Amino acid sequence: MRQELMSLPKTLADDVARNLVMVAQLIDEDPEKAYGYAKVALRLASRVGAVREAAGFASYATQRYDEALKEFRTARRMSGSVELWPVIADCERGLGRPEKALEMAGAPEVQKLDKAGQVEMRLVAAGARRDLGQLDAAIVTLQSPELASNGVHPWTARLRYAYADALLAADRTEEAREWFAKAVESDKDGTTDASDRLAELDGVEFTDAYEDDGEADEESGAAERVAIEDAEPKDVRSEDALGADDAREARQDD
Repeated sequence: MRQELMSLPKTLADDVARNLVMVAQLIDEDPEKAYGYAKVALRLASRVGAVREAAGFASYATQRYDEALKEFRTARRMSGSVELWPVIADCERGLGRPEKALEMAGAPEVQKLDKAGQVEMRLVAAGARRDLGQLDAAIVTLQSPELASNGVHPWTARLRYAYADALLAADRTEEAREWFAKAVESDKDGTTDASDRLAELDGVEFTDAYEDDGEADEESGAAERVAIEDAEPKDVRSEDALGADDAREARQDD
């Protein structure tokens, strides 16, 4: 990306770079803000392939699939690379064209992808099968050497999760539980909610400890206030009665 930005005047390159950094930092936590920074970068340097790609991912993260598709296709033409092939296919799914995604899954470009890209393409194809109501075909699509492997790779957790989710949709609950558990084992970074899905299948319910502590503290505080109020002596007589008592004490002293 830095190499591509060197084609711009230095000041402009720095401005574009700052916006791209913000896209990368925000795209997971606040995709709408990331999208805003991507649009600025795109306005400044629309002829830079890396900028078009970043704009594509920001649009994709905010489910603006038509924009994402346009930017990814442009970035691919600029770079000549096939690495965006799976995400382009997934944009077709997002636009309600799963048949097009399946067509792309069988294209020669898939053979040019690295292992991660091929797994990603398999995930997209399985999703397209589910879009078409072909649940059994989706399960078969995910069955692969990568799924059966005991090794842990960047794509392992997501692949196992997708397989478990497809099995659960097919009412194969015991198998789904097994694969959600395997997804948990490989998901060291928490990229999926496999642990929550597994707990749900096991009937485990979680409560917010902080909320419970807050309620307990409030109840404890109320109890303490009642105890203190009960312990303090209270003279509820009227001022006139208190005045009469004082007068009697004065006569006794005399």
